[in-house]
Amino acid sequence: MQVLVRWKIKPEQVERELELLREVYAELRAVRPDGLRYATFQLEDEVTFMDVVELDDGPEVLRRIEAFQRYRTTLDERCDEPPEMTTLHRVGSYGLG
Repeated sequence: MQVLVRWKIKPEQVERELELLREVYAELRAVRPDGLRYATFQLEDEVTFMDVVELDDGPEVLRRIEAFQRYRTTLDERCDEPPEMTTLHRVGSYGLG
């Protein structure tokens, strides 16, 4: 399963968003969960973010990441636009998994 998630943060919440995301990635590096490939991007406007996620076994793997759960439980209060998820269907790729 591959998904793209896009959301927009309130301008005054950007630093908090980045701090929480750094905590998520620190735990991911420490735990190294199998079956997960995950990248977050901050777009040029600095308030829009995008995740590209590949899950071999579904979203359960993220439920075991405590920092992700802390991040997700407070996301709605930081958002100007809530997360929108799109399932991706690979047509081709070069250099990406």
